[in-house]
Amino acid sequence: MKSYRKELWFQTPSRRAFVNITGEVEAALRDSGVREGLVLVNAMHITASVFINDDESGLHHDYEKWLEQLAPHEPVSSYRHNRTGEDNADAHMKRQVMGREVVVAITDGKLDFGPWEQIFYGEFDGGRRKRVLVKIIGE
Repeated sequence: MKSYRKELWFQTPSRRAFVNITGEVEAALRDSGVREGLVLVNAMHITASVFINDDESGLHHDYEKWLEQLAPHEPVSSYRHNRTGEDNADAHMKRQVMGREVVVAITDGKLDFGPWEQIFYGEFDGGRRKRVLVKIIGE
């Protein structure tokens, strides 16, 4: 069985962003040489997410609005976590909702997606470098 590991690094200028990383994961898959197996893609930071959905701007806008209703950034004083000097309690909650990771089957050397599926990096407390782990195992 083969194993391959790659880190993807991101630094979004805005506090929140959704970045399509499907191409980078596909490139890692090609580099791995794995034809049948699984790929794990996970955010290596507690205020970021990896998820699968459609790459459609209206949906991304709806996510932004929905997440802000669930866990509004302001007032930052409404969160006990922020009493530690942080201002990102909402980002921790948004990450919890959107998820830490995805696992995708690899079939015949390709990501085995359903229609419209793409992999996204979700940033909820941007402005500094963060990483995503791509771990591929298989034959």
